[in-house]
Amino acid sequence: MDPRPDPQATAPEADPAALEVDIAAIDAAALELSIAEIAAVEDAHGLLLSAQGVTKRFGGLVAVHDINFDIPEGSIVSLIGPNGAGKTTFFNIIAGIYDPTGGRIAIRGRTMVARPIRPWLEPVLWVAPAALVAILTALIVVSTGNQLVEFIGAPIGLGLLILMLLAAIARPDWYQHLLLRLGIFRSARPNDIVKAGIGRTFQNIRLFQNMTALENVLVGMHIKLKANMFDAMFSTPRNRREEIESRAEAEKLLTLVGLTGVGGELAKNLPYGDQRRLEVARALASGPSLLLLDEPTAGMNPRETSDMMALINKLRKDLGLTVLLIEHDMKVVMGISDRVTVLDHGERIAEGSPEEVRHDPKVIEAYLGTPAS
Repeated sequence: MDPRPDPQATAPEADPAALEVDIAAIDAAALELSIAEIAAVEDAHGLLLSAQGVTKRFGGLVAVHDINFDIPEGSIVSLIGPNGAGKTTFFNIIAGIYDPTGGRIAIRGRTMVARPIRPWLEPVLWVAPAALVAILTALIVVSTGNQLVEFIGAPIGLGLLILMLLAAIARPDWYQHLLLRLGIFRSARPNDIVKAGIGRTFQNIRLFQNMTALENVLVGMHIKLKANMFDAMFSTPRNRREEIESRAEAEKLLTLVGLTGVGGELAKNLPYGDQRRLEVARALASGPSLLLLDEPTAGMNPRETSDMMALINKLRKDLGLTVLLIEHDMKVVMGISDRVTVLDHGERIAEGSPEEVRHDPKVIEAYLGTPAS
């Protein structure tokens, strides 16, 4: 899936009148959150993911408007709609690529994605400890005349500055808790979303073409590995043990998706359908609870499509995965989904079982248009 703004959302054939939305009205309708609401971990009530009032605009273009969307644990949910409906944009918000203009997304009751609150204050936090040390050092030197204090204070201040900058990059738990205590909220980044248990594939295949199938899967495991740079440099027992275990797990994932015996093949040499399967294996390598599939059967022939449907059902049955997919093939959507949500011009127009959505007048109008008068 391309992380750039969804080109379909700006398609010239879209009805301009439908896009003329009062920006002030959108801001008023968007879910406004306080730090206390964001910091609270709510009872998820069996929901793995819950989106409330999610809005995203690019300048004057409203790509997603006030979307409420829930994904129950263990379900297969499909997100469909005509070209330019805002599906990919909404997907990218869930994945942490875009910050929403309004609303929030909670994963297992914890708010992970929302509009940033006081982001301008965070750089102050980076320099505050070093500045405090510098001020205290200067006061002591002035009052006592002891120059030794200056030589001690300078490296301490520099060390604190480096520590805070590294913390801002890595965002450990203590740093995020500190931000919340200071009234600052930054939306989760893609790596934070993966760590929270969400894996994904892309609309356009994004494999490492000159790496083998096995190596592609190993890349997906990176977030779970414990060995550090020291372990890798000196080939410690932990590093060797973890490498053996991760390779064995990667082989199992390749077998699971139907790619037995191709681990040594370069990704670019695999058939198109197998490349799609390899993307699924790489997403599974991070150990997700929720798998986001963006048009997993795009470009496949009927047999490959049928095999992919069987694989998705197998992942839920054998691994207990929850699945959210964007798909244009209605046979796939109606054949494997527990619930279907339909977007049109960035708004949710229908939601329900596949049979209910199939006969919904708004859905029929969105896809086929209104009859000529």
